[in-house]
Amino acid sequence: MIFSPSGIPRQLPGQTLLFDADDTLWENNIYFERAITSFISYLDHRVHTPQEVREHLNHVEHATVAASGYGLKSFRKSLIKCFEQLTSSPISEERHRRIVSFANSIAEQEIELLAGVSETLPELASRHRCILVTKGDPAEQTDKLRRSGLGDYFAAVEVLPEKHQEAYLSLSAHHGLDAGRTWMIGNSPRSDINPALAAGLHAIFIPHDFTWVLEHEIVNQPKAGQHLLELAGFADLGQIF
Repeated sequence: MIFSPSGIPRQLPGQTLLFDADDTLWENNIYFERAITSFISYLDHRVHTPQEVREHLNHVEHATVAASGYGLKSFRKSLIKCFEQLTSSPISEERHRRIVSFANSIAEQEIELLAGVSETLPELASRHRCILVTKGDPAEQTDKLRRSGLGDYFAAVEVLPEKHQEAYLSLSAHHGLDAGRTWMIGNSPRSDINPALAAGLHAIFIPHDFTWVLEHEIVNQPKAGQHLLELAGFADLGQIF
């Protein structure tokens, strides 16, 4: 069962709060979606519909992530590979530059904090141990954290190649986490909620309208003794912690 904030009592100070970064603290996937829209428009395929192109790109991204990990470099590879697979003519140097520009536009975006983050995170950090737990390219993720201005609120930062049950168990052992007082907070059922629950932690799901399609998954039910909450926004964390 997923409880509302009123479903559990306010937690005592001294909890450990694990925060996802992209689309939990700041906007991220909307920039990829814009780049993909531009890419599909540029491809302007005469046989496949935009939806079919997008579905093909999803498959390509899945394979590229498995081989090369997350981040802009992987995304660039996916766009180029998708273009190559859906067109009969070779990619000219000009076309290559244009496709790469769609991915590069993402890196040029300013960090846009999600509603409630700038006000709520400092309060949470004053009462609890906060750890950033994200995945992707370490250089990209640490740069985004630096530009966000939120770095001082985290006792530790973990940039993982993948976020699965084993990763959360390893993280718990490394930081000496008490599962009964540790909460994973994020927007992704696949990377934030389900594997954290599987590792015995509590979880708080804050949905984002533009969560990456490869992160979609049915949210699992917590085991006895675990809490799973769904919140409308980041600021609602202040009612719990």
